[in-house]
Amino acid sequence: MKLFYHPVSTTSRPIMLFAAEANIPLDYQVVDLFTGEQYQPEYSAINPSHQVPVLEDGDFRLTESSAILKYLAEKTRSPAYPLDLRKRARVNERMDWLNTGFYRDFSYGFLYPQIFPFMKRPDDKVQAGTVAWGKDKALGWLKVLDQNLLRPQSAYLCGDDISIADYLGSVMLLGGEVIDCKFGAYPNICRWLGNMKALKNWAKVNEAFYKYMVDPNKGKEFVQL
Repeated sequence: MKLFYHPVSTTSRPIMLFAAEANIPLDYQVVDLFTGEQYQPEYSAINPSHQVPVLEDGDFRLTESSAILKYLAEKTRSPAYPLDLRKRARVNERMDWLNTGFYRDFSYGFLYPQIFPFMKRPDDKVQAGTVAWGKDKALGWLKVLDQNLLRPQSAYLCGDDISIADYLGSVMLLGGEVIDCKFGAYPNICRWLGNMKALKNWAKVNEAFYKYMVDPNKGKEFVQL
């Protein structure tokens, strides 16, 4: 199986981390987002949405990080995607919650307009309003994540056992480190993220993220949580 990816991509790293932890062999093919390779005809033929990741398994291609995680977990019968109907439904619920609400507002509404020039609004007033709106929404999602999804007794998003929802959500949350977000007001989030950072492959998978995203932005002024 081949994974078209970029090592900084927030949607690629959950798959990289899960595959590394579960010992799933993948042939990694970098798509250089920094040079716009995703818009070149060769890659457009692979994914006309011009995004990573894409999983290629023989003559079958699959896009979308959440779908790829489920496919890999199903194919390998990973306990991170349990067979029990209700347990699996809970994992699906958490992943949908992350994708449809949290990631939209925390990343696209709050983080990305601050760190990516192509996502910054051209008008300063609009930019300030966009970030303020995103911050307000993100704070709401963080409260739900901390107090309702995790709670004091939960090691992971779906209980005491790690699931593919944890791989997806933890990498999304990690994006906040680019602007030096502090999560001290959310003890359950801190505990959960600490559990994920303790995974043996966490540092290696996120090495490029720190090198190209976190380190270059140290000392810069951002709106923070």
